[in-house]
Amino acid sequence: MTAGMAWMLSASLGALLIPSAHARGTDADRGKKALSTAQSTPAPDDAVGSANAEEMTVIGHHRMVAGAAANYNKKMANLGPLGTRRTLDTPMSIMTVPHDVIVNQQARNINDLMQYIPSVQLETRGDPGTSRPQSRGFEADVISNSRIDGLNAFTVTPYAAEQFDNVQVLNGLAGALYGPQNPAGTFEYGLKRPTDERINRLVVGVDSVGTLMENVDASGRAGKHGWFGYRINLLHGDGTSYVQDSWVRRNMVSADFDIHFDRDTVLELDASHYTFDERGMPAGVNLKGYNLPTAPDLGKPHMGQDYAGYNSENNVFLAKLRHRINDDWSFVIGGLYQDSGRQVFESADSLTNNSGGYSQSLSAATTVNDFKVGSNMAYINGHVRTGFIKHDLVIGTNGYMEGGYNPLSGQSYTAVKSGSLYNPTVAPNGPQPYYSGRYQSQYVRYQSMILGDTLHFNRHWSVMGTLAWSWLDQDSTATVAGASTKSIENGYTVTTTHLARGKTTNSRADAAFSPMASLVYKPTDNQTAYFTYGRSLQAGTTAPADALNANGLTSPVHSEEYEVGYKMQWRQMQFNVAGFRATRSYAFYEGSNTLYGNFGTQRNYGVEFQAMGHITPRLSVIGGMTWIDAEVTHAAFAALNNKEVVGVAPLQANALMDYRIPFPRGFALNGLAVNANVHYTGRRAADITNSTYAGSYVTLDMGLRYPFRAAKHPWMARFGVTNVANERYWSSVYNGTVSSAGVTTRDPTAKSLNAGSAAYAGMPRAFHFTLEADF
Repeated sequence: MTAGMAWMLSASLGALLIPSAHARGTDADRGKKALSTAQSTPAPDDAVGSANAEEMTVIGHHRMVAGAAANYNKKMANLGPLGTRRTLDTPMSIMTVPHDVIVNQQARNINDLMQYIPSVQLETRGDPGTSRPQSRGFEADVISNSRIDGLNAFTVTPYAAEQFDNVQVLNGLAGALYGPQNPAGTFEYGLKRPTDERINRLVVGVDSVGTLMENVDASGRAGKHGWFGYRINLLHGDGTSYVQDSWVRRNMVSADFDIHFDRDTVLELDASHYTFDERGMPAGVNLKGYNLPTAPDLGKPHMGQDYAGYNSENNVFLAKLRHRINDDWSFVIGGLYQDSGRQVFESADSLTNNSGGYSQSLSAATTVNDFKVGSNMAYINGHVRTGFIKHDLVIGTNGYMEGGYNPLSGQSYTAVKSGSLYNPTVAPNGPQPYYSGRYQSQYVRYQSMILGDTLHFNRHWSVMGTLAWSWLDQDSTATVAGASTKSIENGYTVTTTHLARGKTTNSRADAAFSPMASLVYKPTDNQTAYFTYGRSLQAGTTAPADALNANGLTSPVHSEEYEVGYKMQWRQMQFNVAGFRATRSYAFYEGSNTLYGNFGTQRNYGVEFQAMGHITPRLSVIGGMTWIDAEVTHAAFAALNNKEVVGVAPLQANALMDYRIPFPRGFALNGLAVNANVHYTGRRAADITNSTYAGSYVTLDMGLRYPFRAAKHPWMARFGVTNVANERYWSSVYNGTVSSAGVTTRDPTAKSLNAGSAAYAGMPRAFHFTLEADF
């Protein structure tokens, strides 16, 4: 037994010794008893089949175990300044991956969950755990488009899925709610909060080839009337990942507390520390202007060298104060601080021909290795009437400050000069490259004032309007290249690159205006039709190093979106359909020289369909499909005009089905359930001139779970196989430098025009097993 396992098991035993006055209560991960707090807490999602005797028979005494009911219809959504509302009533496309999906699919990081949302794609940056999410074909910002419990947070860093209760995505443009952001959706990560019913939960598991995992989750309330709520979450994972000669280690400690000063005031405190380290994982592939070959099998060893990898550390501290003034008015104020650092010494492959030949380098790059984020929010919500019109009002502010820090020197060397993706080359005894020095490369300050009103004219018609004025201030510091030195280490020629801090440029925008308006019609209480228009203004993007205006900032970026949709709740199912058209300024090089700026427009339109809930009391589903036409228009280069956007599939679909087999009550296998997930992604452009494509693919995941009782406590065993057919595919294709930095734009027909594209192959077949006990 490892020291980490011993520590985790001892902690779990301590948690299990906590007296449990409510040991037989329901699982509060899906429903909580409402204490009267600052904001009126919405009723929990309906317990599926609560009035259905058959459903009681199916799960019966297993009700406490997380995920037993497979309730995949999350009916409430967190809309930031608008508070918590029914998804059915919101004039925006929203889809949530709930807690039952997280536990039943044995997710290990939040990016594992994105496949269940058909409008979302991932840009994998060196590892699936550090992917950048995007929605409706637009690339997300690393901070502006992501939130933890409503507060801006850095997204391109590993997070443990075990820390979160759900992942919610608001598709489309929401700058009027959340301040300047890309029209790439808003990714909301909901933390696990203290529960009214006592939870003492122990989970142990193993992932192929042999990563052992232990997780303790303890929650409850103490004190008179439960004034103090707590949730302690501990995680340890260590071992070989899905490929031999690799290594992964995960460690997390998180603590979440509720302090109720009275019936109307609660202080929420959250803190977490998560480290993720890995070695020997497969590398991403830079196209370098060549055609994208057939995807390799990432299950083969030495796709990445066993001494290459990274170490990451993510610390998050969050506080929110909620107060209910009276039945009509309440306010919430909160802040978050995050420090996310990483030490990267990864492998990177570069194609050398059209047949999968590659060279492989290892580097400790001088890119950003530490992000510090401080975000804030403050909202006042109220209800008033003017004559026959009812108003839902909000006034508030949100924003963030972010600092990025880079090294001043880095090392790199070529580990493999000539190899094949289909027969990886071992490069033994390679040295680990290092970086040194530190300077602040960027500093961003965003703050928005928000004013909103939802006018209810009658039970059928309403209008929602939200206005935001944003103040943007962005500094970017360049570097000046110094002398490079070379040394021989273990037979490899290591190059050390030295940099010096250079000129700082600044971009500002005052009172940038972002409006959003919606017309909502509800023919019946279980149906909603809506039309929404939104516009947003953002700070410009930073010009790459080889541009005439290197490190300068482009003019502000404009985004605009139209959306029309229809939602229906039928029994225990919800169906959503939406059509949209969105545009955003596209940063690239001017056709006549290497000046970098907004020389084009990305135009996306499409239709998305979503379904979630219980088809029958035993059969659950969550999924949908999205069709997108994403093009670059009005580009300075004819070679780029009216081309498909890199990495955006015209069609993407996903369906997760979960079926609880109807064994008779009292039979040994009563409660056994099976699930299957089918994911489809269509053919995607792999470079900006559309000269090569990543093929379409279909993957199948399957699993089963079995609840039982032992020692008078409920248990759950889960087993799953991802990518059952061991499909080989490119899971992520993107412009590796966002807007193709490094292009020789004076010759738009040159191969170097596509030199910026990169790809990452999909995960091979893998096995997962967990055993859960609730005490």
